[in-house]
Amino acid sequence: MRTVRTVAWVLVGIAAFALVWLLLWADYRAAQVEDGSLGFQAVFELTDHQGMIRTQEDFAGRWMLVFFGFANCPDVCPTTLAEIAAVMDGLGEDAPMVQPLFISVDPERDTPAAMADFMQAFDAGIVGLTGTPEQTDRTGDSFHIYFEKVEQAAAPGGYTMSHSSQLFLFGPDGAYVKSWTYGTPAEDILADLKQKMSS
Repeated sequence: MRTVRTVAWVLVGIAAFALVWLLLWADYRAAQVEDGSLGFQAVFELTDHQGMIRTQEDFAGRWMLVFFGFANCPDVCPTTLAEIAAVMDGLGEDAPMVQPLFISVDPERDTPAAMADFMQAFDAGIVGLTGTPEQTDRTGDSFHIYFEKVEQAAAPGGYTMSHSSQLFLFGPDGAYVKSWTYGTPAEDILADLKQKMSS
């Protein structure tokens, strides 16, 4: 009995250590992205919410605001997309120079049709993108983001998604410019974006 209990505590300890390491690693990667030390290009091949295959080349010459999330997200995703919509509205006549993208980390549920339904709530020209699990993994690796399926009985399908929540900005050449943490007010993002676009 004592041996079983000891083994159980060892397993709990290993699981706790793994969780802490994963969280620290995700924070470290987010910090690298935030300070620009990763220096990367936006690279993806995904299906938009109208069923068309899209890559970064489709948006060449435009600034890109990129956010990762999922359609069943109860708070972070709709809040951030509402902020993006406010930013796009604030850009006025400069809005055509910026393309906002919402990339799903939930390929199991976020079909193009599901993304189309979700995008209707945000009238800002946001393009919803989704793909196969393999495409989603490749895109996540390319953008250095974290996402993970988490069991949650009350959620649709019995699970939710834990994911990085920063908003990325890429320049007209597809190169990373900066990111904003979740909760950054739309007016701050707008001021930053206008400054970057005019410099």
